[in-house]
Amino acid sequence: MEIFEAIRRRRTTNGPFLPGPVSLDHQHTLMELAAMAPSHFNSQPWRFVLVDDKETIGEVARISGESMRRLMREGTFWKRYRPYFRFSEEEMEERGDGIHIDQLPRVLKPFRRQIFSNTGQAVMNRFGVPETLSEDNRKLVAGSPLLLAVLLDNTEYRPGNLSAFYSVFGMGAAVENIWIATTELGMGIQFVSTPMEFPEKWEEMSRLLKVPEDLELMAVYRLGYLPEQKRRPTIDWKSNHRKRLSQYVFRNTCEVPEEDVPNRIIAGERKEARSDQH
Repeated sequence: MEIFEAIRRRRTTNGPFLPGPVSLDHQHTLMELAAMAPSHFNSQPWRFVLVDDKETIGEVARISGESMRRLMREGTFWKRYRPYFRFSEEEMEERGDGIHIDQLPRVLKPFRRQIFSNTGQAVMNRFGVPETLSEDNRKLVAGSPLLLAVLLDNTEYRPGNLSAFYSVFGMGAAVENIWIATTELGMGIQFVSTPMEFPEKWEEMSRLLKVPEDLELMAVYRLGYLPEQKRRPTIDWKSNHRKRLSQYVFRNTCEVPEEDVPNRIIAGERKEARSDQH
């Protein structure tokens, strides 16, 4: 696959993976490509833990599911991430960012725009939505054949110092290499993010992975091979839109937006750009 095409086809996998293991060759390929990322003075501050032990994966799944239930029941998720939610294709086309919540249980569809209110939260709790999403989340993680923990070396990652920025920058580049490579290998990847919402849950993850004091656990991802038929979660969204050039690129100074270019290929689809200039 050409690198440009792989980048355009990069996606986050919200659904289940095939149950079979990820080949050792593919695991090592991902790690070798991660190491090709740029880093400050070639410091290579990243460290990785490949987790294929079913019991450990099950524990991560439990922690993630418990975090999801609390996040949803307390309404924290909706309050914290409200600015990113869109409720129509028109809104997505106009903004070019965020996520379009296009799949909801039938009982919740009438409350699509009210889920961020106190009333909407009460309705979701009454219908057991936090428990449903919690179990969906747990099953997705538990059914993943491989987890990848990403860590940073604390001699480089020192919050408050410039080296911390350099370390996070390098880590991001390494993870992006992995993400793009999964596209070539017929794999999917998703951030296991909910435990990060609660410090005590994140600490539980660190203990589970036996992270030493000289390393900092930064992120956990689930990986696996993609099935031909992709089943979507109970509540799901699309996020394949991207901003137009004029919305995020400037020419020479921040006062001059770049002109949109018609018929550019964005996210694997040919889009006809709409200029904001008349």
